[in-house]
Amino acid sequence: MQVALLGGSFNPPHVGHLMAASYVHATQGVDEVWLMPSWQHPFGKQFEAFEHRVAMCEAMCAETSGWLKTTTIESEPGLTGRTVDTLSLLVQRYPHVKWSLIIGSDILKDLPHWKDFGRIREMARVIVLYRAGYPAPETVGPPLAEVSSTLVRDMLARGVEPSELVPSGALAHARAHGLYGLGTHR
Repeated sequence: MQVALLGGSFNPPHVGHLMAASYVHATQGVDEVWLMPSWQHPFGKQFEAFEHRVAMCEAMCAETSGWLKTTTIESEPGLTGRTVDTLSLLVQRYPHVKWSLIIGSDILKDLPHWKDFGRIREMARVIVLYRAGYPAPETVGPPLAEVSSTLVRDMLARGVEPSELVPSGALAHARAHGLYGLGTHR
């Protein structure tokens, strides 16, 4: 079995995540793509509660035909949000799986700050997707949609519901729980 991991804050998940996962599933020879919401960010970013971000990812996964899944592995005791440690645990727990790690070309500048990226490359094939505005020679695929969780949160802060940028199930969960100020604007 071949599984590609797409990690991130998913704060909230958006169509860019879905498009990246769909592209990798369709073209990179993987059986499944697992969304991997961050429990905590190694560089200190603040998020909505983990359980809400997981629920929004699961709602997005429910809109696919079963190849897209969500893992809560990063909430395991002892993990600190460092990809190398999470991947080591996954390799140990699922020895039959061949792993890939999906990153956007916008992340390449941060790799010198990642813990033991060389070890990550030993455990998983790294798939670098072309994020619009961040060209790099090692990318695959066309430029991804210019959407980010930051853009979505900014829209929500202005009272604009991003129904064209956030899958309907994820947006429904956010609305039902009053996340990102949804339901507070009139």
